[in-house]
Parts: sequence; C-alpha cells; structure tokens
Amino acid sequence: MKSSPTKIIYYLGLFLVITGISYFAFSRFARSSGNNPTQTVNTPTSAPIKAGILTFSGPKTEVCPLNGQLFTKDEKNLWSTKRPLVVMIENHADSRPQSGLNNADIVYEAVAEGGITRFEAVFYCNVVKGAPNKYDVGPVRSARTYFLDIASEYADYPLYAHVGGANCSGSDSAVKTTNCSTDVRAQALEQISKYSWTSKGTWGDLNQFSLSYKACRREPDRTGTEKATEHTMYCSTSELWNVAAARGLTNMTLVNNTSWDKNFRSWLFKAPDLPASTATAINIAFDFWSGYKDYSVAWKYSVATKEYIRTNAGQPTTDFNDNEPLTAKDVIIQFAKESRSIDEHLHNLYGVIGTGTGVLLQNGTKTDITWSKANRTSRTIFKDTTGKEVNLVPGRIWVEILPIGASVSYEG
Repeated sequence: MKSSPTKIIYYLGLFLVITGISYFAFSRFARSSGNNPTQTVNTPTSAPIKAGILTFSGPKTEVCPLNGQLFTKDEKNLWSTKRPLVVMIENHADSRPQSGLNNADIVYEAVAEGGITRFEAVFYCNVVKGAPNKYDVGPVRSARTYFLDIASEYADYPLYAHVGGANCSGSDSAVKTTNCSTDVRAQALEQISKYSWTSKGTWGDLNQFSLSYKACRREPDRTGTEKATEHTMYCSTSELWNVAAARGLTNMTLVNNTSWDKNFRSWLFKAPDLPASTATAINIAFDFWSGYKDYSVAWKYSVATKEYIRTNAGQPTTDFNDNEPLTAKDVIIQFAKESRSIDEHLHNLYGVIGTGTGVLLQNGTKTDITWSKANRTSRTIFKDTTGKEVNLVPGRIWVEILPIGASVSYEG
C-alpha cells in the first residue's frame, strides 16, 4: 500500500528534527570535552590518566639534567625521546594568571619592552605529568634576541616557541637601513634564520604563524574574563613536540644523527634541601624598572614547604592550570647590562653573553655569585666569590635578569 504524500512529509520532517537535535547535542558534548583530552603519548601502566594529569608510581631515581629533580624511570622514558622546549610566555598585567609555569623546569624573566617583563620557560622533565588543558602553556608572545641567547643553551637546535618577534620585514641586512625601524641588534626573526633554526632538518623554530590550530589557538575567555587578542594565544606542549618530531628533531637531530645534549652542560645539584639555620633571605623584593609596580616581584621563603613563593605587583601568583602558587627551589638574580628602548619600538637588549655578578637565593639564604657565558651556545655558569661553581637545590629554578645597579631588598 502506498504511503500518502502527507505521511511522507511528516516522517521526513520528524527525521530531520531528530537528526538536528542529535547533532547539536553531540557538538556541545565534543566542545565541552575538548579542554580535557587524553595525551597522545604511550602512557606506562603505572601512569593512569586523570583529567589530563599523569600519575607515576615507583622509586624516584632518575635525575633531570636541567634542574636536578628526581623522577621515576617511567617519567624519564617519556622525556628522553624529546629535547627541551623553550616557550615565550608574557607577563603583562592583563595576561595573568598564566598557564604552565608550574610545569617548567627553569624559568627566566627579563623586561621585553616598556618595563613589562616576559618569561622564557624551559619544559622537559616536569611537563610529562601533563595538564588539565590540552593547550597547556601561555599566553605565548613574541621572540627577543637576548632570550635567543639563552634558548641556545638547550640543544644544538633548540625548540623555540613564540608568536612572531622583532624583525625588519624579513630583511637579513646586517646593518640598520632607513627602511627598517627595528634596530638590527633587536631583529629576532632574522637571527633565528641566521642560526639555521628555520632550515630543513634543523627547523626547531616554532613560530605560531607557521603552526596549525592543533598546536596553538586563541582563547580570549580562558580565564573567565575577556582578554585583548594579544593576550590570548595558548599552545599545546605535546603537539609542539609532535611538530618537532615530524621535522626530524626528537632527542636526536636526525639530519646529522647527533643527540641534542651532545654538548649540553648540566649545572651542579648537591645543595641540601633544608631551611638554613641562619636565614639571610626569607623575603626578597625588587623592581625591574623603578616605578613600574605592576611588575614588582617578591619571593618569600616557606620553611614548611622548603621553597620560595612568588608574588607579582603585591599579589600572589598562581598557575591557571592547577591554581597552585608559582614556586622555586632556587632563585638566581643575574645582573646584566641593559640597553633600554634602542629603537622606536622600545626594544631592549640585555648582555647575557659575557660576565657579571648576581645573587643566589636558596634555603632562606643569599650568596653573592658571578656568572659567565662565553658565547651564544655556551652554558651560563654561576660561581661563588671564591671561583667555585655553586650547587643548586634540586627543583624548579627561576633566573631573574635585572639591570646592573637595580636595587634588591633582602630580609632574613
């Protein structure tokens, strides 16, 4: 028996309605699930995934070559297939709270321009634990030349993640020309090219403009408050490592079959992790530039947790990923020659190659130190005033790069 046209139209309409409802429900579910994906790694049986976080069991016997912290063999198995990942993370007042700094092994801080500081975070060992957000680091910002000098310590061809950078419209000119408003000394993108970080087989440069949405994306309302576009770029460490692997950069540089750490120099990590009996630096405070209070920093040593806890602009600083305070076992203050606002873009330079003085803060004490870095690819070495290399407390390290002559207060 043939169906009437009215019944056909009725059932067809009902089918379309049900299909539409199902698609809408699925798309909402998929979108809400997108912030907590599982990590694309071969996870050991001892490391179950819980909301993006890996947990590991077993003795911690493996030393992280970057900061001396102990990890399990399963954790080492994860990081040992990679090379360190260096990421530029901004510290503009509107960018806080940042994501991922508590997963970094080492963090450097210096002024980017106009008294506003920027972080260069080095990820390798600690990041294997994962994060509840797939796009776990940011907001990511642009490259600066002195940060390139530091990144060069972390591989023959380091992985350097950033969003653009100071440049001269792609010119490789060795001198400043009338057509370029960026001083040649600040032309970060030209330097990256010169170092072969954008060449086939050694392409460690992870400029967001050359990456897919899978690696980095904008999240304007990530922290619950709508942010300006420049404060919204977040990247996935796991995907950045995947991009690097596809380019032939794992723990090995496949183009020449060498390990990233063939010439890497670890620091010394034999200092005891114990509060000092006589404290000389429980509270430390400083400004990078006088009068720029949004970027004033203080570190307070906690005897209970045996670590320094950071505040910025008088406010406790936390990592958005875990809502935990930003902490460090060692805080190194490195005084460096500053060249301020060298062009109309207000670019700065810091002389991190050469020699200078500084202060090491650990266990509630301060130690006067010197630093030296022979050339761009050399490791920065810190020594006490007798000329002996310092020992660091194993754990996260913060290096604060301050202009020579900057005032720092210490309270025991």
